[in-house]
Amino acid sequence: MGIFTRRKETAPCTVEVSHRFESLHAHVRFNNGAVVHPGDEVLVQGPEIMAPYGEVVREDRTAIITRATPLERLWTRLTGDLEFMELCEFSFSEEVKL
Repeated sequence: MGIFTRRKETAPCTVEVSHRFESLHAHVRFNNGAVVHPGDEVLVQGPEIMAPYGEVVREDRTAIITRATPLERLWTRLTGDLEFMELCEFSFSEEVKL
């Protein structure tokens, strides 16, 4: 693998979409044990999954993982902390501040 070459691989996966009061989430689990690293991109094949309110929907799909180049992976690691700090500027609470 060259320093500027991105490679793609396919992986079977299970997508879980929850639309419940106690949990609103979407998760992808790779069924072949594939691991996603900083800078990698994942595209799950198939139509959008919509879970009706109060339900959890699970579907088996195929994902295409585009692996980051070593240079992209390094850049993501170096700048990732800065992007995380942008998220830390906001807080979510029930208190109203005047």
